[in-house]
Order: sequence, then structure tokens, then C-alpha cells
Amino acid sequence: MQGIDHDGVTAWLSTNIDGAIAPFRFDLIAGGRSNLTYLVSDAADQKYVLRRPPTGHVLATAHDMEREHRIISAVGLTGVPVPRALGLCTDTSVNGASFYVMEFVPGVVLDSAEGAELLAPELRRRASEHLVDVLADLHDADVDVIGLGDLARREGYIERQLKRWSKQWANSKTRELPAIDAVANRLGANLPVQQGVSIAHGDYRFGNCITDVEHGRIAAVLDWELCTLGDPLADLGYLGVYWVAANGEGRGNDPTSAPGFMSYAEVVDRYASRTGRDVSQIDYYVAFSSWRLAVITEGVYARYLNGAMGDEVDSEALELFRTGTEDLAATALDALRRLQ
Repeated sequence: MQGIDHDGVTAWLSTNIDGAIAPFRFDLIAGGRSNLTYLVSDAADQKYVLRRPPTGHVLATAHDMEREHRIISAVGLTGVPVPRALGLCTDTSVNGASFYVMEFVPGVVLDSAEGAELLAPELRRRASEHLVDVLADLHDADVDVIGLGDLARREGYIERQLKRWSKQWANSKTRELPAIDAVANRLGANLPVQQGVSIAHGDYRFGNCITDVEHGRIAAVLDWELCTLGDPLADLGYLGVYWVAANGEGRGNDPTSAPGFMSYAEVVDRYASRTGRDVSQIDYYVAFSSWRLAVITEGVYARYLNGAMGDEVDSEALELFRTGTEDLAATALDALRRLQ
């Protein structure tokens, strides 16, 4: 199993994870395009989840396992559903990179319209509402009380994100795309006033949550590697990149094009009602999130080209990532036009 030193990780799990019984089986969980995620099953059929960075070249500021472990440990102190952190290994001699282990949470990741068929139509609105409510609860968490007050700068979120992802674009781009620069310039020239400071998940959507499909509720929020402190409306805008639009168009890795889910307008209204925040400029945040996701997509495309993702190169997948960057940049421009 690429990315797993079987003997080293087995010894570490046996010593550091209470109740874990060797031998262990490691299965790569499909779907992750950045950090690698493995399902670990032990001799007693107990299940755990292990996260580690990609196996090839990675950008210096990305894939910090210690930071991600710290975040889910802190968020676990709130009412936000998150897998329980079980252990962190920073000794790179064990597996070639740091990794952490968390509990396995049963449920379904709703990452397509076809996947939505696992959730009864009458529960889809309830699941939508709970997704919004969990986000509102996350943004309501007191970062000082849970120990994340020093995770990042509190102010100037959009400005520093524009600088960060512009640098990432420069480091990982495989071609010139003028639309990326055009969107960054327009976003930078119209910076919004940040409405307080919250935990900003950075990749919040159905596809990064485990849903309890029996009750239409979010069982756990996953993939915290982009989490920081900042403007809460960025997470709400990011939902708008994935959520099906009024014309029925949406991203293929989101379930909301299936019947029964709330509309994005209803999502925004519910969030505003729960938090009291002004959402009148939400299209700015949709544009920002589309642009940032375009940069991230290009980075994944570059890592696939360099063989860093531990998979055989799939030409069809490569083409989807290449064109995905371009499509997201166009989506960002469209959202900015709606603000005019």
C-alpha cells in the first residue's frame, strides 16, 4: 500500500492507539485529492481512519498533519460533529511523514446526485438545514475557549487568502490563465469588511461531511486541512460554488442537483437567520471561493502530473482537472458580474 510503511505503522498503532489489535489492514479511501486517507481495520474488525500527506513533492505550507490534528481536537470540544482524534505521529521515521489517526464514523459521504439516492427525498431538506446549522454553530464557537485563538491572524482574512493562493498559483500553475489574475485583481480591489472572526473550515460542503442518512443529519465534518481563522462568509460562499444553481447546473461531486434539497437562496437565508450576519454581498464570497478552488484544482492537477497522489495517471481525470481550473475561473468572473 503506497503511503503506508506496514511494519512501522503497525508498531506505532499497537503502541499508541488504545485497544487497537494487530495485524492491521490498510485501504486507501477514494475521493481525497490532497492528503491521503486510509481506512484501518484491526484484527478485531475495529475501524480507524489514518491521514497523511501525499507521497511526492508538496508545497511547504500545505499538508500539516499536526495542525489538522490540533484543529479537530479543538473542534471536538464544541457541539460541531467531528471525528474524535485518537493519536498523532510526528516521527517521520515511522512512515516517511507525519500522520494522525481518528475514529471511524459510520455514514455516507454525499458527493454526487447519484449518491443522494441513499438519502430519502423527504430527508433531503432536513439534511440541508442541518448542514447550515452545523456551519452556523462552527462559526459561533469561541476560538479562545477551545484553544484556537492563536491558529492564525484574526483580521484581514480575504486579503491574506488572496496573497496565499496567488503565491500557490505561481508555485503550482502548469500554464498561464489570465482569468485567474483578473479575478484576483478585482477581488483585491473590492475587499469586504470582515464580520467578526470565526473558525473558517475552508472546504465545507456535503462532500466533506459524513451524513447519517437514516435521520438526515450531519454525523461528522471532515477534511480540515484548509481551516484557519477568518471571515465566516467565505464558508457560506463556498457552499454556493457547489450547490446547484437556480438553472439546475451544479458540480458533479455535489448531491444538491437531486430533488428535495434546499435552494442556495434558502441556504443563505437560513444562515443569515441563525447568525444575524449581513449576507447581501454573498456573490463576492462565491467569486472568491470559485477562484481559490480554481487554484487548488490546478495544484491537484500538477501533483497528478508529478505522480504525487499515489495513483496511476488517468488521462480522463487529468483532463477534468485541467478544464476544471478554467471553468472555476469563469464561474468566479460570473459571480463578480452579479455584484455590479
